[in-house]
Amino acid sequence: MDDNSESFDKTAELTALNATTISPHLDLVEACKKGDRTAQFRIYQLYSRAMYNICVRILGDTAAAEDALQEAFVSAFRKLNSFEGRSTFGAWLKRIVINKCVSTLQRNKMEFEPLEHAEAEAAIDPVLPETILPRLDANTIQQAIDTLPEGCKVIFSLYQLEGYDHQEIADILGVSVSTSKSQFHRAKKLLQERLQQHYQS
Repeated sequence: MDDNSESFDKTAELTALNATTISPHLDLVEACKKGDRTAQFRIYQLYSRAMYNICVRILGDTAAAEDALQEAFVSAFRKLNSFEGRSTFGAWLKRIVINKCVSTLQRNKMEFEPLEHAEAEAAIDPVLPETILPRLDANTIQQAIDTLPEGCKVIFSLYQLEGYDHQEIADILGVSVSTSKSQFHRAKKLLQERLQQHYQS
């Protein structure tokens, strides 16, 4: 993917996730609630690119991401009457998308590193050297994230990339807050090691 395509993806994502702050699209949402297919298609056009990017980051597989995206939109349209406008529509939809991704991982038996091992890592808060990160492109960093063990990769993505706090992640995944924190620290340590290896190679 070239720089222009990456820029377009990020722009589309930010536009979709912030769209309801700038232009609520409440008319489209209300039309969708009434079964308006044209409005549903428009909502899909507005949000699908951003939501697909989230699916790819969490699942690390484009085919699985496409499946999760379609399932999430079907679920969202079915549940649309439950959207009351207490959050932005983008945030509401994003939660459904992430839940669908998590369900996909759980079907594939996502596992977490045993807590007693991960807790030992939580005492370490690794920080990537400032001289390394500027020399690594986004694709290299994403590839390193994709190599993380499934459990800590998901928690790292939810916390670092999607902006959820540990309590929210614990609620989404059905784990304890301490598990979320320790898995996140484990992910950072592994990511540091892998990016340093790439930089030194």
